[in-house]
Amino acid sequence: MTNTIVLTIVILTLVGLVLALVLFWVAKKFKVEEDPRIDEVEKVMPGANCGGCGFAGCRAFADAAVKAPDLDSMYCPVGGDNVMKKVAGILGYEVKAHAPRVAVVRCNGSCANRPKTNVYDGVQSCKVKAALYSGDTGCAYGCLGCGDCVEACQFGAISMDPETGLPVVDESKCTACGACVKACPKGIIELRNKGPRSMRVFVSCVNQDKGGVARKACSAACIGCGKCAKVCPHGAITVENNLAYIDFTKCKLCKKCVAECPTGAIHAVNFPVLPAKPAAPKPAVAPKPAPSAESAPKPAGQTDKSEKKEAANE
Repeated sequence: MTNTIVLTIVILTLVGLVLALVLFWVAKKFKVEEDPRIDEVEKVMPGANCGGCGFAGCRAFADAAVKAPDLDSMYCPVGGDNVMKKVAGILGYEVKAHAPRVAVVRCNGSCANRPKTNVYDGVQSCKVKAALYSGDTGCAYGCLGCGDCVEACQFGAISMDPETGLPVVDESKCTACGACVKACPKGIIELRNKGPRSMRVFVSCVNQDKGGVARKACSAACIGCGKCAKVCPHGAITVENNLAYIDFTKCKLCKKCVAECPTGAIHAVNFPVLPAKPAAPKPAVAPKPAPSAESAPKPAGQTDKSEKKEAANE
């Protein structure tokens, strides 16, 4: 009995050793060498793993960057130009500077501008709400107000304004990762260039209904009248499907469209408030000349000497 147990243990030990040797040989034979630069690139990445670069995470971005012939089509929105310069230094590439971007909410359908037509009493999720029906207002294109974008943002850059019912973007925290853009089922959030001194002009509406229908649903909706496109001297505005759109790569921030829009759908952000022009001084009124002795009214019963002389000659 004892010999049987010992023999079994010896056989199992030998089988284990043989399998270990086989696995070692397979691992050596089919070993895939990984470029050590992938680890170096990953170390300089921000580690957010937000997917804003278009890859599954920072590791996937590093792997793709090492294998890419250049970095022209690759960009880390969280790290920005500083991180991309470090990546380029590791890989020996040149990298182009990118204009900083920020998330913009293109909906002006606040509670005051867009009254509710019904009450939604379901799961507080924009995605679920959009799957059920068009929304609880007359506008089928605007913000649903459940805050999916707030939950998607890893940087705390978006919050819901309880007064307007719309999301608000904190520019100082926004990294332009695009998570909020993907989370919004209505597509009202867009990544746009921040612009010089964070100034920008955009159409805060995505409603494609005809003017009368859009205006009835929201008092601040774009009605597709085209006045903004006509007044723009730079050709930055186009009107398609009853909706105006401003190309931020062409816009020169002249704000002529803002003054021309009849509904206030075009917003100008972060522009300095110009001081009010002082009222023009009223022209001084010249004093009336004092009446002369000849033109002064005469007391009743008093006549000039010439009048008396004329009366005597008669």
